[in-house]
Amino acid sequence: MPEGIKTAWVRHGAGGALDRYFHLSAKGTSVKQELIAGLTSFVSVAYIVAVVPAMLADAGMPRDAAVAAVAISAACATVLMGLFANFPAVVAPGLGLSAFFAYFVVPVQGLSWQAGLGAVFVSGVCFFLLTATRLRQMLVDAVPMELKRAIVVGIGLFITFIGLRGAGIVVASPSTLVTLGRVCEPGTLISFAGLLFTAILMHRGWMSAMLTGMLATAAACMIAGVSPAPSSLGELVRPALPDLSPLFCQLDFKGAMAFGIVQIVFTFTVVELFDNMGTLIGLAKKAALMDDKGRIQNIDKAFATDSIGTMASAFIGCPTVTTYIESAAGIAQGGRTGLSSVFAGSLFLLALPLAPLFSLVPSYATAPVLVIVGTIMMAEVVHIDFTDLTEGLPCFLTIATMPLTYSIATGFGFGFVSYACLKFCTGRWREVSPAMWVVSLLFAVNFALR
Repeated sequence: MPEGIKTAWVRHGAGGALDRYFHLSAKGTSVKQELIAGLTSFVSVAYIVAVVPAMLADAGMPRDAAVAAVAISAACATVLMGLFANFPAVVAPGLGLSAFFAYFVVPVQGLSWQAGLGAVFVSGVCFFLLTATRLRQMLVDAVPMELKRAIVVGIGLFITFIGLRGAGIVVASPSTLVTLGRVCEPGTLISFAGLLFTAILMHRGWMSAMLTGMLATAAACMIAGVSPAPSSLGELVRPALPDLSPLFCQLDFKGAMAFGIVQIVFTFTVVELFDNMGTLIGLAKKAALMDDKGRIQNIDKAFATDSIGTMASAFIGCPTVTTYIESAAGIAQGGRTGLSSVFAGSLFLLALPLAPLFSLVPSYATAPVLVIVGTIMMAEVVHIDFTDLTEGLPCFLTIATMPLTYSIATGFGFGFVSYACLKFCTGRWREVSPAMWVVSLLFAVNFALR
């Protein structure tokens, strides 16, 4: 295409329309860069198409239908995040909340999965009311800047821990909880080599370094026999789309209300509220969507997206949706606008016929990306003042408890409660905003109900 025609297309054609809608030029990005970022985020999160349905199947839900429900919920919520909030993040059924649904709400509390979906819908209504009244926005604005930085670092360590586990470098231990894995295992060696390879590509400025490193590591795993390689086209493409009808509109409000679901709804609401808040803060900081005062662009629209997505997912047949921390991989790859979310969300629809293909990407291949993203997010730690323990200790607890408890929301809670207590006990209670007191009390109540 001649340069003059290409320039006119970008300014006035489809490229120009995308630029105006998503503010690509203003945020220093391009359609190509957003496409690569969206593809990177999708590949980083694609594992949920296999993992979440496996959890839901343990709760008695039809697995094939669950695959369709997860993919459709993720596609709709992620595209909405891009179009409405212009935020570069993947929104999909959360792993932690799916586990809570499948291994506590249904088997321990005795709810049917249909009644459990009813509880999910009620929690979505709670999210929406908190968003419509701008209470969620007030809570985010009330978080001190030091804690916001600590959240970024904590999420980075959390991502790193997930990556090290996926690589086999860190494994469970009955005596010390975690310990060094068998680093000479072929899969672990390939994963570590993939980490170094990806880091070298990033150092050399390779635009799609993370995606390239991930795919190269996956291919090496298949060649070495560490993970299965496809032997035929039938192993890559599903002959027919999964049937969603066994889950669609099956939520049971009456059964949920008859059971008495106050505690379950409270847990869904509180955990998702602060888990999602912490993730959005961390992602916004890395995507340069947070100003010097800690205010995040379009945070109210991002909150509205996940509340609407949660209500919709209950009807589709999934637990609560949340923003995925793996979106940081796409942001690190250059994603700055919702266009990357639109790309990533659209790719989830491809997961319906290609679900077997995505299941072939092993954790050894996704681990290097997660570790590198964690390294990038760790940079925020230098801006935290640890000399003032009323600021430093809550930040440290936030950072430490996220990976150690395997929960962003728990780390958020320890940071809030300790911050409020220390400020009160040292006579500096005026530094704690009313919203901070409310949040700290909510976390204290949530901890007491565990």
